[in-house]
Amino acid sequence: MNKSKKIILVSHCILNQNVVVKPYARKQEEFLKFLQNKILNNYGIVQLPCPEMIILGLRRWGHVKDQLEYTGFLKECKKMLLPFVNMIEDYLQNGYEIEGVYGISGSPSCGVNTTCRGTWEGEPSCYESLEDIKSRVKLVSEKGIFMEILELVLKEKAISLKFYDVEEWSEKS
Repeated sequence: MNKSKKIILVSHCILNQNVVVKPYARKQEEFLKFLQNKILNNYGIVQLPCPEMIILGLRRWGHVKDQLEYTGFLKECKKMLLPFVNMIEDYLQNGYEIEGVYGISGSPSCGVNTTCRGTWEGEPSCYESLEDIKSRVKLVSEKGIFMEILELVLKEKAISLKFYDVEEWSEKS
């Protein structure tokens, strides 16, 4: 078999929507064209871990980036990413092309161009209503925590990769 020596890295949920916080899971077929294109073009697909599932579990509440910007979460994310950064370094040293890292738009962890922020804390009963809480959530133009840390750890090793939200992919890419 001929190796293509082409690699992409993907957020965990692109291949496994079962980790997505309720009710945001999508039908897996939404990613089918993207994945099919990469597979038919002989790309290796590296699935990154899901930090929210690993740290907070499957029965977690929805979070915003502000809630994940604490030392423990940041340290655990970096620890999770180190083996992947070592893998990336090895691929590059052996002549592989890494097209980039694909995340999920709006994710507090894996958003690339947009993530969600919100100003709340404590119990939901501290707020006037669910609408009051929802009104505090905003999409902002920045990376989610996990993608920020991945980019930072890569820079520490002088590795520069492109980052994309999978929603921006087109068959022309």
